[in-house]
Amino acid sequence: MDDTRDLSTADVIVIGGGTGGYSTALRAAALGLDVVLAERDKIGGTCLHRGCIPSKAMLHAAELVDGIAEARERWGVKASLDAVDWPALVATRDDIVTRNHRGVEAHLAQAGVRVVRGSARLTGPRTVHVQGPDGERAPGVRGFAARRGIVLATGSRPRTLPGLEPDGRRVVTSDDALFAPGLPGSVLVLGGGAIGVEYASFHRSMGAEVTLVEAADRLVPLEDADVSRHLTRGLKKRGIDVQAGARLLDAELLEDGVRARVRTARGETRTVEVERLLVAVGRAPVTDGLDLAAAGLAADARGFVEPADWSRLETPVGGVHVVGDLLPPPSLGLAHASFAEGLLVAETLAGVAAVPVDYAAVPRVTYSSPQTAAVGLSEAEARARGYEVAVNTMPLTAVAKGLVHGQGGMVKVVAEADGGPVLGVHLVGPHVSEMIAESQLIVGWDAYPSDVARHIHPHPTLSEAVGETFLTLAGRGLHQQ
Repeated sequence: MDDTRDLSTADVIVIGGGTGGYSTALRAAALGLDVVLAERDKIGGTCLHRGCIPSKAMLHAAELVDGIAEARERWGVKASLDAVDWPALVATRDDIVTRNHRGVEAHLAQAGVRVVRGSARLTGPRTVHVQGPDGERAPGVRGFAARRGIVLATGSRPRTLPGLEPDGRRVVTSDDALFAPGLPGSVLVLGGGAIGVEYASFHRSMGAEVTLVEAADRLVPLEDADVSRHLTRGLKKRGIDVQAGARLLDAELLEDGVRARVRTARGETRTVEVERLLVAVGRAPVTDGLDLAAAGLAADARGFVEPADWSRLETPVGGVHVVGDLLPPPSLGLAHASFAEGLLVAETLAGVAAVPVDYAAVPRVTYSSPQTAAVGLSEAEARARGYEVAVNTMPLTAVAKGLVHGQGGMVKVVAEADGGPVLGVHLVGPHVSEMIAESQLIVGWDAYPSDVARHIHPHPTLSEAVGETFLTLAGRGLHQQ
C-alpha cells in the first residue's frame, strides 16, 4: 500500500466520471458529502463523448435526410438532397457534445466536487492512488482515503473479434464509428442489438448499402418477439439487408475496404465486399489498472464486479460500491440506469433511505428508424415466470396519426390475465422513444389496464394508440374491438 502520510481524505471517492460516476458525485455532494472524482479521460465517459449523445445527434441528422425523401416521394414536396456536408455535420455534433461536457463540468464545480485527472487504482478498501498523465502523479496529491466509501464506475469498452482488429477506417467499433473519415458507400454491421441496429439505420439514411448480421435468430433478441418482427420489417422496407441467425466466417482487409464471408441462417455462404465493417457485438467492463485485489475484490469470469447487496449496490467489501457498466445483469448497461444507480449509492453513503433500482421498470430504447421502446417483461418472459397473461397488440396505423406518419409500428401490452397488473409495454414506430415514459410509470406503479383506461389520450396523436390498447384490455374498446 502507498505511504499514508500524504493521503488526502474525502467522504467519498468515485473512480470514473461517466454517467454513473458523475451522478454519484453530484448527488453525494448535494447531500453534504465531500467528494473526490477521479477520471483518466473526459468527464461524461462513453455516453457523452462516443455513445449516446453523438450517436443520437447523428441519428437526428439522419432523420432530417429521411424527411427529405419522404417529402418528395409521399407528400409531393419537390425537395432534393444535394449532398451531405460531412465536416459541417460533424461540427454540429461536436458542438452539442462540447456544450454538454462543459455543462457537466460546471455542475461538478458548482457542487464542490474535487475532480482529479488521472488513472486511479485501489490500494486498499478505503484508499486510492491517482497517477496523472505520462506516469506523473496527480498534481499536489499522491493518494486519497475515503471516510465513507469508494464507488467504482470505470465503465466499459466495445468487444472486438479475434483476428479483426479495428483500424479506425476499414474496421471500426461503435466507439469510433462516428469518428471514422467520411461516409462509406457500403457497410457490414456485425451485431443486431440496439447499437448495431442504430448504426445500420444511420448509414442507410446517409445512402450506404447496409448488411446487418446478427447471430441470434432475430434482431434485438432481448426484446419481445413482436418488437423484433416489426423492427425487422421496417429495416427491410428501407433496403437494409437483414441477416438474422447468421455469423461471420472470416474477413479479409482490402486496400479500401473489407471482404467478408457470412454463413446465413439457411446455411448458405455469402461474400460481402464493403468499404467499412462495423463491429457492434457488445461491450466489456473495464477493470484493467484498477487493482481490485488490493481492496479484496475480484471480477467474475465476464469481467463484472458483482454486488453482494443489490439493494445498496455494495460489494462483499463493505463501503465499496459499484455503478454503471461494471455491474452484471440485471443491470442494463444503459446511461439512465446508471443515473439511478448513482443516486442510490450516493444516498446510501449519505445515510439516506434509498429505494433500490427496479430494473424491470427501466425503459429500453433503440433510436433507429423505426424506433423501438419497451419497459417491463416481454410476453415470453411473463409466461416463463408462470404468469397467465392477457396480451393486446394494436398497429399504429389503426390511429389517424399513425397513417400520417406512414411508417407502420405497433403497441403491445402484456398484463396479468383477468384484468391484473400490467407486466410490460412494447412499442415500435416513429418517436416511440418519447412515448415510453408513460408506460414506465404504468409498469413501475403496477397499474391495471382499467387504471390506464380511465385517462384520456390526446387525439390525434400516436400516444392514443397506447390508450386504445388499454381500453380494449379493460373491456371498453372503442376503435379496436
